[in-house]
Amino acid sequence: MGGSQRAIRLTLLYVAALAVLYASFVLYDRTAPGGSSSAAGNGVLLFTFLFVAFAVGGAIYTLTPSPRGVEVAPDRTTIVGRWGFRRTLPRLELLSVSVVRRYPTGWLASTPVELIVLWGEDVPGRSYLVDAQLFEGAAAPPLRR
Repeated sequence: MGGSQRAIRLTLLYVAALAVLYASFVLYDRTAPGGSSSAAGNGVLLFTFLFVAFAVGGAIYTLTPSPRGVEVAPDRTTIVGRWGFRRTLPRLELLSVSVVRRYPTGWLASTPVELIVLWGEDVPGRSYLVDAQLFEGAAAPPLRR
């Protein structure tokens, strides 16, 4: 799916940029006067903790809206989340979809991708990063939500 491809590549780009920043902080610490002090005393442990926290948090935030799969059956629609959770929704005709953003084909995804909000009666709104036109059979959204 293009949504997964875009999310994974964006996550890798984000973590790589963080790693470059982390490496530059550590390199600066090692070359600065007093850089030979202990890691706990000069803040390298704090930078390491922040790097790991931001890398993990950013990866979770970026990958979560990209479902692993969507199963459309005549009586229900099932969305398999990135982390394996299955969310069963009413059939596609009873759901409303609003496109929040369209992403063109590019180096982040080989197919067009849309960030959508999916909702319905008794179904709270939830955003997903999916291939363009994946939920084409869903109802048009009302003017006001």
